[in-house]
Amino acid sequence: MIMNTAIISLGSNIRPKTNMAKAKIILKKEFEVLMETEPIFTKPLVFRDQADFLNSAMLIQTKMSFAETEKRLKEIEKNDLKRVKKAGIKAGPRTIDIDILVWNSAVKRKEVFEWEFLKKEVKELVPLLEKELGKKMVWAKNL
Repeated sequence: MIMNTAIISLGSNIRPKTNMAKAKIILKKEFEVLMETEPIFTKPLVFRDQADFLNSAMLIQTKMSFAETEKRLKEIEKNDLKRVKKAGIKAGPRTIDIDILVWNSAVKRKEVFEWEFLKKEVKELVPLLEKELGKKMVWAKNL
């Protein structure tokens, strides 16, 4: 079975330290975590009238496909950490937000190139990702 490697982002601004810790415990049971970045607080970038976010990223491996992994991450958000999405406020407060930023060698979210904290987190994890996949992430030079 093929092992897939991904960089995932985690963010929370509702009881962020507690919810980030819970998310990491669950993720470490579900996936092989190769490395994680230190959590940092950032200002909201889209919907600005809310609390600061605690953000982090993880380099993981899984035998699941991209679709299966994405589905499982959304289940963790909704079922395990009780994330509620409010209609009309896509970037509003959340217990946890978990997104796949990079899948194997492909960038999956344009925010990787736009948001400074994501650039920093991905840059930190790219050397290990390159080592795992045995190829250069040519897009990383744009970070």
